Amino acid sequence: MFKKILIANRGEIACRVAQTAKRLGIQTVGVYSEADKHAKHVQVMDEAYLIGPPQPQQSYLRAERIIEVAHKTKAQAVHPGYGFLSENAKFVDQLEKDNITFIGPPTKAIRSMGSKAESKNIMSKANVPIVPGYHGDNQDPDFLLAESKKIGFPVMVKASLGGGGKGMRIVLNEGEFKDQLDAAKREAMKGFNDDHCIIEKYIGKPRHIEVQVFGDKHGNYVYLNERDCSVQRRHQKVIEEAPSQISPQIRKSIGEAAVQAARAVGYFNAGTVEFIFDTETDQFYFMEMNTRLQVEHPVTEMVTGLDLVEWQLKIAGGFHLPIVEQSKIPLIGHALEARVYAEDPENGFLPGSGLIKILREPKRQEGKVRIDTGIREGDQISTFYDPMISKLIVWGETRQEAIDRLYQSLEDYKVIGLPTNIKFMKRVLLNSTFKTGVFDTSFIAQNEKELLGDRPLTDLEKNKQLASVALVNVWFENETNRFQRLSHVDPWKSYDNFRVNNVARRDLKLTEGEGKEHHLKIEYLTENKFNVLNDKDEYILKNAEVILNQEREEEILIRTDSEQFRVPYLRDNLGELKKKEILESELGEGDIAKADFVKSPMPGTVVKIYCKIGQEVKKNEPLISVESMKMEFLIKATHDVKVKEIRTQEAKFVQMGEQLIIFEKQEETK
Repeated sequence: MFKKILIANRGEIACRVAQTAKRLGIQTVGVYSEADKHAKHVQVMDEAYLIGPPQPQQSYLRAERIIEVAHKTKAQAVHPGYGFLSENAKFVDQLEKDNITFIGPPTKAIRSMGSKAESKNIMSKANVPIVPGYHGDNQDPDFLLAESKKIGFPVMVKASLGGGGKGMRIVLNEGEFKDQLDAAKREAMKGFNDDHCIIEKYIGKPRHIEVQVFGDKHGNYVYLNERDCSVQRRHQKVIEEAPSQISPQIRKSIGEAAVQAARAVGYFNAGTVEFIFDTETDQFYFMEMNTRLQVEHPVTEMVTGLDLVEWQLKIAGGFHLPIVEQSKIPLIGHALEARVYAEDPENGFLPGSGLIKILREPKRQEGKVRIDTGIREGDQISTFYDPMISKLIVWGETRQEAIDRLYQSLEDYKVIGLPTNIKFMKRVLLNSTFKTGVFDTSFIAQNEKELLGDRPLTDLEKNKQLASVALVNVWFENETNRFQRLSHVDPWKSYDNFRVNNVARRDLKLTEGEGKEHHLKIEYLTENKFNVLNDKDEYILKNAEVILNQEREEEILIRTDSEQFRVPYLRDNLGELKKKEILESELGEGDIAKADFVKSPMPGTVVKIYCKIGQEVKKNEPLISVESMKMEFLIKATHDVKVKEIRTQEAKFVQMGEQLIIFEKQEETK
């Protein structure tokens, strides 16, 4: 076994690999960019070294700098994690030349499976089912359009070297083909330095099922069953689970096909063979093989009880597979993983960035609730990297038990400072279709209204939310006053609005994030019982008792004569009340559909401007595209407009909220 390894990655996966390495007595070397100098993954390493500026191309993708650190620290092996250099064959070649072990597959397998075109040809020869399509070298747009017509629309355009949804576009018809092809090629060039694309038939109701395979250097292969990753946005996974809802016969067939794929390229170490599963025919087709450890590997660990990183280290060290007989691979219970992202689901899942002011994680339970993260309270989510905050993984004896446990854990997850997808994922878990386990990759799109579109609050609901926020504030003031009262001896000093023969009343102003003000009146009945009135002196809550929930941390119970409800709250490290969860963002939302300008939805770089000054642009036609977090976002006109001014240019970095394009006002265009 190795004595020292270098982990060529950042964030949660770097922390995850270090955890197993330390358990096995292996010293760890970390690397970091200038943006990550205070990051968690730097702190958990035995030693760590700066490798460059925040931009990945100048730090985590600098193979020569990472190899230099490996030599300097006498690291015997390099674990790449996922992303960055994990599937870079040239990097592996250089490591081998320098007698440094790569904790992953051989170069030949990486090259073969790294090209979607070549991998499809290899799979076809190995009798692994593949989707009909064009996988050749001709990249002429007119030729590719002709091939797409032969296949039949809709088709999927995919970057040959792509992954994670990058460089991938669904093309519904001939008219949009070339624009979508251009966008896929741009994204592919930025992400993989190669814009070669393939065309495949788009399967209308697919599930995304992937098989975890392992091979060793002695010719042994096993599959550790499958994962279902069909809950996706922008072709990227959000919730994964193991096992999938397929029959034992299909599980065996798809597992054996995955091993067949690995054998075809002489594979060893951890790999994931991804399949498209056609829900209408129960047929599966090879999609691609990820020649690395997957983001979602923890769900496999939860249902097998195995440490996949330990397997990786042992195989790289020349050992046999820890389990060589397929029949002895465990499959126990059900596991789910939710990726907690800094993103705004109700705004196209646009990534967020900024300071995590407050972070409250669910309570971990050995074997039941696990959190893999590289983020702590006070950390920054950078625009340079993926906006994932953590992976929340749960296990249950049944799928429903796992769903319930994940929902409760998400209830306990609090992040303040930037938008997250926590609320969205809770809605997914409550969805009746999701609960059945029978759905496809269009699940989010098909259930968009339920998952993303909030029902407008009634006046009663809105007033109750406001009243709840007010009462939490008042309750905290009373608690503070009670403490102060104990430390003072002045018998005439009052902190609790004491009155003789009258009810104490207080005006309270609440301000929402956009500056909208709400005026309420609080009547003090007893030390912890109140009435709440609106600005018209109408009662919202009467005889509302406010008490601390002893069963759940940072939660208040409000009881009236007819109902009881919970109000979560958060306090920072100084004890200051920061947010009351009951006041949701839907209060005071404005209608921006007819805005006379376009703002950048996130910090990023302008990729392409599709319009000109004076041009009339129809609803849903493209205006501008912005790249952030290695993904390109196309902004379309929300209504018919005429361009008055363009305030940016291509390749320029823009801030979130910055005005990019100004339109003629509606009355000017009439």
